Amino acid sequence: MSQAVLSEPGLDASTPSQPELIDGVALARLYGEPLFKLPTDLYIPPDALEVFLEAFEGPLDLLLYLIRKQNFNILDIPMAAVTRQYLSYVDEIRGRNLELAAEYLLMAAMLIEIKSRMLLPPKKVAGSAEPEDPRAELVRRLLEYEQMKLAAQRINQLPQLGRDVLKAQVFVEQALKPRLPDVNAADLAAAWADILKRAKLVQHHTITREALSVREYMSKVLKRLAGRKFSVFEDLFDASKGVAGVVVTFVAMLELSREALIEITQAEAFAPIYVRLAYTPRDAAEA
Repeated sequence: MSQAVLSEPGLDASTPSQPELIDGVALARLYGEPLFKLPTDLYIPPDALEVFLEAFEGPLDLLLYLIRKQNFNILDIPMAAVTRQYLSYVDEIRGRNLELAAEYLLMAAMLIEIKSRMLLPPKKVAGSAEPEDPRAELVRRLLEYEQMKLAAQRINQLPQLGRDVLKAQVFVEQALKPRLPDVNAADLAAAWADILKRAKLVQHHTITREALSVREYMSKVLKRLAGRKFSVFEDLFDASKGVAGVVVTFVAMLELSREALIEITQAEAFAPIYVRLAYTPRDAAEA
């Protein structure tokens, strides 16, 4: 990775110390304190600003870049020229990033080893007519790396979600599930106690149908009035029979009055009410 360093010299006394201030506004803040005047000893180190012209992903990437840039045949690499250019790049980054340079130094040592083996007489391999090329392993690794790199570039050219295309999204407010408020244990216990309280206030009444005959009570009223001139209205009701008995007795008396079998009389307002059998002409003859 080739890199260039841009440096800016320190400000000297000829540099304007501060621009014109308006209403005492601070130029900046240093450790929270307002700065109203530029310092005269301001210095920017040479490595404060770096511009990286080329970026490589590793030694193989740099080596492939040098070969393709100069149109070298990858199957017949001129090791002297490539190694020289490679070492010049490594020398450039050694003083900047030692950890980054270590990986490139390992490849540089491999290139020097291959060049040294090419200078020596080739060793014949048993069962092979031609000696093995010292560059064969390096060429194989470069070709595999170039295939992977080209495949990655083709994949990167495909449309990607979030970079080239955006996912269409439609929000329908009516379709959103409403967020209900959270209920704590105290509120739930209070609601349960209120339900129990209301349940105790509700009483269930069982109503049974009692078979009472109005005709039967009409006969009872006539029997009680028989042989009497008058009977007090209240005396004709039997409270021991309950509400149902009293109601049926009253209905029986109304029915007897409608049929003109009894007479209900009252001397004056708020006077006692009397009931007697209806007066007939036969009764008058007997009298």
